[in-house]
Amino acid sequence: MPGYEVTESRLRCVLPFEAVPTEVRLLRRTVVQQLGRWGVFAAIDEAELLVTELATNVVKHVGEGASATLILEWLGERLRLEVHDKSPLVPSLGSVDCDKECGRGLHLLAALAVDWGTVLTAAGKAVWCEISIGSGEACQRIERAVQMLEHYQGPSDSQVPRGRKQGVGLEEAAVELIADLLHWTAAYGLDPDDILDRAQMHYEAEAEAA
Repeated sequence: MPGYEVTESRLRCVLPFEAVPTEVRLLRRTVVQQLGRWGVFAAIDEAELLVTELATNVVKHVGEGASATLILEWLGERLRLEVHDKSPLVPSLGSVDCDKECGRGLHLLAALAVDWGTVLTAAGKAVWCEISIGSGEACQRIERAVQMLEHYQGPSDSQVPRGRKQGVGLEEAAVELIADLLHWTAAYGLDPDDILDRAQMHYEAEAEAA
């Protein structure tokens, strides 16, 4: 299961995986689903391609079956992708030999990403890249929702630990907020089902436009 961390206007998802082709395909699918949940539709195609390259490089250069972790982090107008593995060997861009696959992934990374790099860690290394997702309506809506839910949790939830527990706390706050809004619509003579239908229509229209 992915782990979640939400801080200010950031969304962070941690996805451990094993470096095998079947898990790479599953990882790619999970990334698409996660970005859809965040409403970051504009980044899906590039992110899917870059995640495939980053994860496949672990299979090729660290070893099949190696443990690794993908971190997705939504930072305002950028999406950051990081793959952590246990090898201290830092990849080099070098020159591309058309007869060799080694190195092509990094050139693709450099071509698609706004920025990228490698960092040595206590356990090995991390290869990261960032892609632009703009500041569209969907991203702005997510920023507002995160801020609203953090306040809606109330002072008693201010010490909720980071990670998946905090994500679950925000999910529960979302359910409570929606329930309170439905009570408000009924109290003011509005139809709760109609409000839900209209909100769903707005969401689907924006998702399709993106």
